[in-house]
Amino acid sequence: MATAETTYVDPSALLKLYLHEPESHRMANWRAKAGGPLAVTLHGRVELVNGIALAAHRRLIDERAFTAALAALDDDFEQGRYLQADLLWRAALKRASELSRQHSRTLRTRSLDVLHVASALELGFRTFISFDTRQQNLVRAVGLKLFIPN
Repeated sequence: MATAETTYVDPSALLKLYLHEPESHRMANWRAKAGGPLAVTLHGRVELVNGIALAAHRRLIDERAFTAALAALDDDFEQGRYLQADLLWRAALKRASELSRQHSRTLRTRSLDVLHVASALELGFRTFISFDTRQQNLVRAVGLKLFIPN
């Protein structure tokens, strides 16, 4: 099983812990078993906040759920369930550019998906969690172990 210490979790997968989405139950079960704090980059935290805000904009959640989701996210950071990953941005962006040149033409990966894979590599993670098919293909292409909670 993928552990918190060795696994980079794509923020769109983490978002399933704050919004009711098809894979939410699977992510919650994995998170309960994984233990330990998860590393989240600054751009990952932005993506989480933005995903919650977009859900409110799209009326997928009401104002109360929006406020509660943001509070739960903040609490997860404050209680140490997430740790702010210290990422060297110049190296991560350079790696992301290289990955885009090598893979995006054939795999159709989006910029943020490439940036998260590059971040995982720069941070030294060996395992990656994603529910996104194109990102999963990139994860495999660069030699990271893909873990999909079931």
